[in-house]
Amino acid sequence: QVQLVESGGGLVQAGDSLRLSCAASGRTFNTYTMGWFRQAPGKEREFVAAITWSRGTTHYADSVKGRFTISRDNAKNTVYLQMNSLKPEDTALYYCAAGDTIVISMAGSRYDYWGQGTQVTVSS
Repeated sequence: QVQLVESGGGLVQAGDSLRLSCAASGRTFNTYTMGWFRQAPGKEREFVAAITWSRGTTHYADSVKGRFTISRDNAKNTVYLQMNSLKPEDTALYYCAAGDTIVISMAGSRYDYWGQGTQVTVSS
């Protein structure tokens, strides 16, 4: 059974940094793409960043490019999202997702497994 468990969220001030973690278990993920999505109250879920497990190819939403960095630790089966220069508009519930594809997609429908989410709140 695949499990994705996010951690690292919290309440920070604008300009601060946070690192989110996603611990993956239940199968071998080397053919998967791992993604981070977020959903703010009253808004649709949106793509944030993704990384292919095998090659480490990355892709970012324009809104976070240059501020967020996605990475993975193969030995720990964990994906990270380093978030710097946080803004109030980054406030959302952040989800980790895994999709059985080596091609990065920004569409949530292409991801097969989802975590429960971790809340990030950025005050101004």
